[in-house]
Amino acid sequence: MAGGNQSNNFNFLLWGLAEQPEQQRVLFLVFLCMYLVTVTGNLLIILAICTDTRLHMPMYFFLASLSCEDIFFTSTTVPKALVNIQTRSRSISYAGCLTQLYFFLTFGEMENFLLTTMAYDRYVAICHPLHYKMIMSPRRCVLLITVCWTLTNILAMPHTFLMFRLSFCPNKIIPDFFCDLVPLMKVSCSDTKVNELVLFYLGGAVLVIPFILILISYIHIVSAIFRLPSAQGRRKAFSTCGSHLAVVALFFGTVFRAYLFPSSSSSNSVEGDTAAAVMYTVVTPMLNPFIYSLRNKDMKGALGRLLKGKVSLLKVR
Repeated sequence: MAGGNQSNNFNFLLWGLAEQPEQQRVLFLVFLCMYLVTVTGNLLIILAICTDTRLHMPMYFFLASLSCEDIFFTSTTVPKALVNIQTRSRSISYAGCLTQLYFFLTFGEMENFLLTTMAYDRYVAICHPLHYKMIMSPRRCVLLITVCWTLTNILAMPHTFLMFRLSFCPNKIIPDFFCDLVPLMKVSCSDTKVNELVLFYLGGAVLVIPFILILISYIHIVSAIFRLPSAQGRRKAFSTCGSHLAVVALFFGTVFRAYLFPSSSSSNSVEGDTAAAVMYTVVTPMLNPFIYSLRNKDMKGALGRLLKGKVSLLKVR
């Protein structure tokens, strides 16, 4: 049976989380808290950057874009997981699964490109400081973000469309809590060689090329920092890159574990894949606002002024 002919006939079962009722209740509270913290933290970052004119610079423009992307990314998977946990239903429709897959790939790839763009911004700021305002003009910043969004939508399409050609086995249990490429291919009864090749070459390129570009950027950045004459200047330069490096390490570390080193079919390995998926879909978007706000004095100041303004407004009312 062709995948397209099945679209109205069946549901998948998302079987990536705990089975015991008491564990389900704990999972619901944990996922709900992490989701609320993620949305609140990233919204505060966006509001602080938008309302504080001192942060109207390319670095913070890209950070606001990253926070926006993190909200969309985690909202692609977590709300559905929360509904399934609360209703004790693990089902997701065929159309719903492929829709979730498309947006998951789009926002996941967007994080890759945004982190690369932010590395380029830091490279220009440290290696070409005299030309920074000219190179990173507002028009170029908007163009870079537009290119990132366009590329991610285009790159997500081949993976999604290739899923339509697959038929699926009667036992349509996905060993994850959301619809992703590798788990979906595992429950297909069709030949998945084409899907696997596209995942390996196109998906691998989407992961590896941005990572290499970030690595090259930081090789030049570190080289330029060590050439600075003063220790204070070196510390300041390193501090502007520390938050970005921490986010890059967290995101790419978990994504490489999930996609470049997939597990076998054993239960322990599947649990490891689920843990890795939770890390990059839930934990990383939650931690990003903390990493950037705690390590950045300007960001902490803007958040403080934003929260004080809200408190003052409440007192006036």
